[in-house]
Amino acid sequence: MAKKTTTTTTDLPAEKPVSKKKATAAKTETTSEANPAKKTTSSKAKAETTPEAKPVNKTPAKKVGTTVVKPVKKAITEETAGTLSDVIQPVLSEMPTVVNNTDFYSRFTDYDIALFKSGKHYKLYEKLGSHVVEFKGQQGTYFAVWAPNAQCVSVIGNFNGWSKQSTPLSPRWDGSGIWEAFVPGIGNGEVYKYYIKASTGEDLEKGDPFALLWEIPPSTASIVTDTYYEWKDQDWMKKRIEHNALDKPYSVYEVHLGSWARNIESPDEFYTYKQIAEKIVPYVKEMGFTHIELMPIMEHPYYPSWGYQIIGFFAASSRYGHPQELMYLIEEFHKAGIGVILDWVPSHFPGDAHALYKFDGTHLYEHADVRKGFHPDWKSYIFNYGRNEVKAFLISNALFWLDRYHADGLRVDAVASMLYLDYSRNHGEWEQNQFGGNENLEAIEFLKEFNAAVYSHFPDVQTIAEESTSFTGVSRPVYAGGLGFGMKWMMGWMHDTINFFGQNPIHRKYHHNEITFSLIYAFTENFMLPFSHDEVVYGKGSMINKMPGDEWQRFANLRLMYGYMFSHPGTKLLFMGAEFAQGAEWDFQHSLHWHLLQYPNHVGIQQTVKDLNALYKAEPALYERGFEHDGFEWLDGGNANDSVLAYIRKGKKSADDIVVILNMTPIVRESQRTGVTSSGKWKQIFNSDETKYWGSGVNNAETVDAEKEHWHGKDDSIVVTLPPLSVLMFKKG
Repeated sequence: MAKKTTTTTTDLPAEKPVSKKKATAAKTETTSEANPAKKTTSSKAKAETTPEAKPVNKTPAKKVGTTVVKPVKKAITEETAGTLSDVIQPVLSEMPTVVNNTDFYSRFTDYDIALFKSGKHYKLYEKLGSHVVEFKGQQGTYFAVWAPNAQCVSVIGNFNGWSKQSTPLSPRWDGSGIWEAFVPGIGNGEVYKYYIKASTGEDLEKGDPFALLWEIPPSTASIVTDTYYEWKDQDWMKKRIEHNALDKPYSVYEVHLGSWARNIESPDEFYTYKQIAEKIVPYVKEMGFTHIELMPIMEHPYYPSWGYQIIGFFAASSRYGHPQELMYLIEEFHKAGIGVILDWVPSHFPGDAHALYKFDGTHLYEHADVRKGFHPDWKSYIFNYGRNEVKAFLISNALFWLDRYHADGLRVDAVASMLYLDYSRNHGEWEQNQFGGNENLEAIEFLKEFNAAVYSHFPDVQTIAEESTSFTGVSRPVYAGGLGFGMKWMMGWMHDTINFFGQNPIHRKYHHNEITFSLIYAFTENFMLPFSHDEVVYGKGSMINKMPGDEWQRFANLRLMYGYMFSHPGTKLLFMGAEFAQGAEWDFQHSLHWHLLQYPNHVGIQQTVKDLNALYKAEPALYERGFEHDGFEWLDGGNANDSVLAYIRKGKKSADDIVVILNMTPIVRESQRTGVTSSGKWKQIFNSDETKYWGSGVNNAETVDAEKEHWHGKDDSIVVTLPPLSVLMFKKG
């Protein structure tokens, strides 16, 4: 049984004064499908989009029980709902007539319940959970929780001495399994749990699956709060599509918030969201990244899980402060012109007794069949993607972060584990699908529905799949038979690239196919090139320590590899610390080793990444056709003996073409002839061997004249010197 806990007021959000202007009573007609893809254009765009979730006022709540509520006819897009009416109408027809009950407050209409049962209610966070409201002149909190197999449910907390009998919830009459009640006198800051008497007679104490805030672990209670915020990022939101489009530069800085930096005076303490904003926002802007990706900041009880074992799917982790402080951090990024991607984990959840596992005494959120419901690698539990209410929970959660927190995208973790029934399972530990295959058909349909819902409501964001297999169509639209993601991590490229550059240069000619293989399949998906957190933990070594040779060669190799990444088709992702060549593996318990920036070799790597980001954003050829065959052309991909590569990156205009040459040995190669696309002068726009990068300083003239010498299938060619372990880029100038 979960321990009853209390929280000091210093850990709680400040309770807002009651406003008579900010809210109205519960509106019964608000659903996710009612306004697909609606954008906020108000001068005061607010995080909470429904009046009933804002600070309360004197207007009494609309009472569902006064009349029979008919389904509201709203415009529903085909992408979002499919044959939604065919699903909902049978549910509506089976529901009993609502009885008169003028004393009962509810946020649910019949239409809401029909959507919920059919798995099509995508804004459940406006209904379930705890919401401070005013009802019949009394201020209090409305509680609603889904526990269909419970004998009884009540709210327990400090306000009633954790009494199981004092504050019971009432089961709804419509078979939805939802329990609800308005409890007067309770407001923001109240600590609570749900007491659930299971059908087996077991006594359970559970946190709220829809709680917006939890106590700081190891305490386990939920906290009544809101996500009201006066946003000041309207300029970004209006122009966001320009930053998130697939033909725009997309360079991501991946961050674990708890270990990017710690308080120097108290290194065991976390910076709050607001405190770290003062440091990380200007840094990311200076480095030139277009986006930042935050590893999961949803509430998780076990810090060493890095956030991937979530219990509070709707709550920003209280380790770093209150919801509004996270909103401030995101807003500051937006004001700096930087998008924010959040890691999202719909693949599994931990078995903590106070959380989702066996929530009402039964396998409610997880699949009951252990072959589908338990993850052997992570010892966690897998969502039941075939259950409508669970699908609605997860999709509502995805839209919640895009809606309330203005996130610009979701990176979906562990997609491969969702797609396959036999993922990480031995023979006999999994069951074939109805067609005899190993695909998890329910998970596949869920992912399609998730992506359709996201892009229907927020067409200017991106979803990104961490998917490591050859599953077809991950980043193809749902209407074209794909899963519907915007991008997919190019895991094969990552492993091949790290393996190749980890070879001693003298042996690289025997591994040449590893560095060229990615271009065979580079345009089958919208690929993102990741050097992520997974590559710098568990004995894999830091990025700099993967490189062979003496100190100079290791740093030159890393600059070369980064230059290769930024000139390769696809968007980019780099994990924190790799941009200045941290020597040690990532340690989530400590700050990055910022002291290394007193040394010129580390400053050189940092300057390399900064200049590559600037070049990437400035040169259309490096991003406009990043997902198209026509954006890339080999000049020389077969010179394995010299370990030299030459290729062209192409923009929509031929004048933007860039010739890229890689010398992957420590030998200076003089008088190297390379074909180019036209005659005239070619300007060297990047050289990773410059002294400002801690290179050797081998260089070419600022401009090189093309000669009428047929080479690499081109009528014109240039002759240049290739510095050791370097990447060069030339543009017509």
